Amino acid sequence: MINYTDHITRLMEDVIARVPDLGYIDLSRVLVFARFGRSDAEGAYATCHALSLPSSEPSYYFWRDRRTGLMTRRSEWFVTKSPQVEVGTSRIDYLISFCLPRFCDQTLARAQKEHVYPGAAPWVAKLDTIVHELYHLDPSMQGIRKLPLGKGRVSTRTHSPQFFRDVTRMVKQYLASKPDPALTEFLSHDFAGLTARFGRLTGTAFRHFPSFPQRYVEVLSDHPVDVEPGVRVEPVKPPAVPTRYTAADLAVREFSKKKSRRIATAA
Repeated sequence: MINYTDHITRLMEDVIARVPDLGYIDLSRVLVFARFGRSDAEGAYATCHALSLPSSEPSYYFWRDRRTGLMTRRSEWFVTKSPQVEVGTSRIDYLISFCLPRFCDQTLARAQKEHVYPGAAPWVAKLDTIVHELYHLDPSMQGIRKLPLGKGRVSTRTHSPQFFRDVTRMVKQYLASKPDPALTEFLSHDFAGLTARFGRLTGTAFRHFPSFPQRYVEVLSDHPVDVEPGVRVEPVKPPAVPTRYTAADLAVREFSKKKSRRIATAA
């Protein structure tokens, strides 16, 4: 049995140690977890989720009459907040999810990034994705990396041509540092190869799978301002998912081609 997310975490530790531009990352504040994703389906291979975003400004939903344009209903005032995730004594600021088994079957062949790694082994595509997600962590460790526009301005976009060039440069820098092949060896196997060698592919996930910590709505008891009088106020539904997570909310799941199943509670 191989715990794929544990292997990714150990590799990330080595990447951070060897690539100066990623040296600001405190991996104790990052949790790697697995989500299900079929290899024959479209979709992302991995995603970076920021838990360090501040609460939103107070707001409300509203409905207007189509004919008159007047507001007829509104919701209670609320803010959106990030859930609290703690593992041991560490407060988690970022989650990085990998879709299994889809990520295992990622390859340079026919990928857009193939031309920037001429002659490289197919598994370098996976290393590129890992570095890509790490690079999304903002140096302030507050949200997703902001892309500069010049003259002190920043973009709301999360990718740019320079972002991709930076990732390519850091991947090549890491490989040139001659890392221990034992740390990257698991990337050289696709899903079939991993199951043939280890029997079962597992990964850390959240106990309420497929749910995982996400932004939620919290109703304000003290409304900032009154809205138009006579408008009916609709209650906001309380969050249907936890707002606080600990190590007790983690589990180990086995991933197959078409599904996953929980096999243990994570230690």
